[in-house]
Amino acid sequence: MELEINGQRAYAYTGGKAFDASLPTVVFVHGAQNDHSVWGLQSRWFAHHGFGVLAVDLPGHGRSAGKPLPSIEDIADWIELLLERVGAGDTAKKASLVGHSMGSLAVLECAARHPARIARIALFGTAVPMPVSDALLDAAKNDEPKAISMINTWSHSPRAAMGGYAVPGIWHFGAARRLAERQQPGVLHNDLAACNAYGHGMEAAAEVSCPVLIISGSRDMMTNPRAAARLAASLRDVRTVSLEGAGHVISEQPDAMLDTLRSFITA
Repeated sequence: MELEINGQRAYAYTGGKAFDASLPTVVFVHGAQNDHSVWGLQSRWFAHHGFGVLAVDLPGHGRSAGKPLPSIEDIADWIELLLERVGAGDTAKKASLVGHSMGSLAVLECAARHPARIARIALFGTAVPMPVSDALLDAAKNDEPKAISMINTWSHSPRAAMGGYAVPGIWHFGAARRLAERQQPGVLHNDLAACNAYGHGMEAAAEVSCPVLIISGSRDMMTNPRAAARLAASLRDVRTVSLEGAGHVISEQPDAMLDTLRSFITA
């Protein structure tokens, strides 16, 4: 599905079904240097079970035009504009937001800024704050292939190195690298800098009134589960789930991720 937001072409995958704003809406927001494709299984299930699905490509990512947005706050406001543009997330039928990593920060901020539109949010691979090391920021700016290798190593659990991908014949590390490599130059540094600079997370958490789900991989080396626990302690209505043995990427345990989201969003 293509639409225009702020004068720029934006793309959202609708899960193989035409988007219908009269249905409960679920918006999936990807992480740094990713796009809508990371949500393939989850977006298709919800689209075929009575939901209107928008798995977005953020500006400058995937099939969406424009430059990547420079801050988490900008991404949060862009999500609200998306909901307004498609006629979803009104007071009668609020939207559910699901975010991974950088996307989890944007979803958290959006729920704090625009509570009238948001029914519930789910955060995977999250941490507040979400600091990025100087070494990784420098590599992302000056040696992007090196930065991608660093992220690939830290994003996967030891189990992923031995295979076990849900789709036979797919290689965890190779698929993640290719996804990162197909984004435009400069996007990775922009995204990591936005995560590193976001300083409003705990304040946003205190303002969020809707139910929140936090999903953490027990072997996540990018966003330590202890940081997610500190965030959970600042939220009013929160449920936490740990995926045992999982790392930072969605693809390691997609079925467990779907089962957890399904029970939360359909409750």
